[in-house]
Amino acid sequence: MPILKSAKKKMRKDKKRTIKNEKLVKAYQDIFKKIKKGKGDLKKLIQDFYSKVDKVAKKKVIHKNKANRLKAQINKLIRKVKK
Repeated sequence: MPILKSAKKKMRKDKKRTIKNEKLVKAYQDIFKKIKKGKGDLKKLIQDFYSKVDKVAKKKVIHKNKANRLKAQINKLIRKVKK
């Protein structure tokens, strides 16, 4: 357990940040699963997915290369479905 006051504060902040970051990641993961299953309006889902992934990458929750990789995976799925 932390002894210093600043260490205790850091633990509180980390806990809040972790919860917030998990919500952000969960949001784009849910959309990713819906796109994979083909549920709903694909065009709208893809736009939502791109915006969520870009926002999460901008906030540095995930790396920008991971965001690009996820978008590439979606494009690959879409091309496979269209054929």
